[in-house]
Amino acid sequence: MSEKLEKLVEELSTLSVLEAADLVKKLEEKWGVSAAAPVAMAAMAGPAAAAEPVEEKTEFDVVIKDAGAKKIDVIKVIRQLTSLGLGEAKTMAETAGGKVLSAVGKDAAMDAKKKLEEAGASVVVE
Repeated sequence: MSEKLEKLVEELSTLSVLEAADLVKKLEEKWGVSAAAPVAMAAMAGPAAAAEPVEEKTEFDVVIKDAGAKKIDVIKVIRQLTSLGLGEAKTMAETAGGKVLSAVGKDAAMDAKKKLEEAGASVVVE
């Protein structure tokens, strides 16, 4: 960098944030440009998902993958967690991919997962 540019950089480093923002406005007016244009182009070039804020998931599904060896214990837990009868709970325990709970909060989903896993089932929270 030339000595002239180095001095300019040093001087600009002493500006407060408000002074720097004012400088940007004055340079934009003087030169008829916008400092925001390159930033907008860079944002558009990036992945679309990065441009939008990611919403935190608030509803979860508890899905049974496998009842395991203790199917009777898993059926009991399914009945505790839901209002299903014995036949429906047995069918759910035997069906891989069956949703035990749907659209519940994170705490409820994690609690249900813990209970089902303690009973011997293989469970995922989606």
